[in-house]
Amino acid sequence: MGKVNQTKLTVSFFKRGDLGGITYIVTNNIVNYLIVIATLSGVLQWPDEIVYGRVIPGMSIGLLLGGLYYCYMGYKLSKKEGRSDVTALPSGVSTPAMFVMLYGVITPLHYALGDPQLAWSAAVAACFIGGFVEFCGGIIGPWIKKKVPRAALLGTVAGIGFIWMATQGVFDVFRDPVVGLPIFIVAMFGVFGGYLFPKKIPPLVVAIVGGIIYALCLGRTHFDFSGIGFYFPNPVTTVQALVSGFAVVAPYLTIIIPIEIYNFIETMDNVEAANAAGDNYSVREAQFADGICTMFSALFGGVVPNTVWLGHAGLKKAEAGIGYSAVSGIVFGLAGIFGLFTFLNNLVPPAVCAITYIWCAIVMVSQAFKDTPVRHYAAVGIAMVPPVADYLFTQITGAVSLTGTYTETMANGLSGYAPEINQKLIDAGVMWNGVPAVKSGAIIIGILLGTMTVFIIEKKLNAVGFTCLVGALLSAFGFIHSAELGLHLTSPFALAYLVMAVICFILNLGKGKWFDAPDDFDYV
Repeated sequence: MGKVNQTKLTVSFFKRGDLGGITYIVTNNIVNYLIVIATLSGVLQWPDEIVYGRVIPGMSIGLLLGGLYYCYMGYKLSKKEGRSDVTALPSGVSTPAMFVMLYGVITPLHYALGDPQLAWSAAVAACFIGGFVEFCGGIIGPWIKKKVPRAALLGTVAGIGFIWMATQGVFDVFRDPVVGLPIFIVAMFGVFGGYLFPKKIPPLVVAIVGGIIYALCLGRTHFDFSGIGFYFPNPVTTVQALVSGFAVVAPYLTIIIPIEIYNFIETMDNVEAANAAGDNYSVREAQFADGICTMFSALFGGVVPNTVWLGHAGLKKAEAGIGYSAVSGIVFGLAGIFGLFTFLNNLVPPAVCAITYIWCAIVMVSQAFKDTPVRHYAAVGIAMVPPVADYLFTQITGAVSLTGTYTETMANGLSGYAPEINQKLIDAGVMWNGVPAVKSGAIIIGILLGTMTVFIIEKKLNAVGFTCLVGALLSAFGFIHSAELGLHLTSPFALAYLVMAVICFILNLGKGKWFDAPDDFDYV
């Protein structure tokens, strides 16, 4: 009996197409780093010891581990299927989750506590909890994806992107128009017009690199190597901070849990897209990896989560392999530990970050409508509104606090002002009625409203009623409409949701008899 000839597959860890993958991962993640630095150092005035000594190295260790593991997943898949054309999953900082963590968790914590060290401890705890929720996505993700309407989830995230990211981006562009507007228009040609320069160079890359040179020539930025050094965080110190931060961050679980649910569904969708492109990765393994890498990032001081990115199909067309993932991870690991981002922060103008804000936000809004049925557009629109309350609350309370007036936790658990201050705000024409109530748990409220709207459109009145019951339970335990978790059995919001549920169940009994709607009804 003759021997069977078997050709042993040799997996190439680096090939020419990996250069494009490195450019994609490094360029976009660098902008995320700069956004984190600009917020923590520029807006919140956190000391360099925390920002460059803990947060940035922690983020870098998370991205290092993620890049190496996704390279390993690609290697396993190549061996398993006997193919050398496998492309590693692109990964990095989750931009939507990053903005929510920065402005929905860290910023209010900073102003409430008045102590950057304690605020960082709470942020680390929030990141670790978020990583655990991401990990759990490998178990409960498919069920949540099946039960929560896509319009409700994407609409809420689109609202966050629009109100926090797009507005900040546009304002930063006009803050220094001589620098910002030229960078903005060049980037727009590429990201929304699809134009390319010779040799297929994207205008976004030209805007970023050219914008840095342009700002440098105008004297808006400068070279500064003074911050370069060795910044390896002490995990013992971080673990101690992590433990103390858990108690502080508990009221913010209503923000952390929903955005991490979005995050692991984003990972699920992006891995499924990679599968459709020809690389059959395990969705569950990728979700576990995201969660574990995020938790390790928190253990070393990081405050934002990891995720699998969009773009796998494009990288595959560009013939990227698996090596780009490992190289990108190593680059970020070394850059964070040796303080290279201190140099970049002084060199890159705010407008470069601003165009990424705008681009990502508009893509999020567009995707929310593109990836949902036309008949569910109303649900997307309604789900986008609650995050506006979060933005209004932050801006107004920040301005009023300059007068020495601070928010307080009121009897019903809402964070707001005493009645006389509330009335003065309203008398001054400020849109304040209902803002504190919607601000608390805004993400969950957006998902609830969007879900109800989808079920109404689909004529599922019982499902609307059960969604209202969920709202009542969440209100009673302080997950929504409350500044703190706990029993709020007398909450007017819990009662209101119960009344809504009863109405829905009664109307469902009359459906087709005394309460009906045409099947072809179009609300537009």
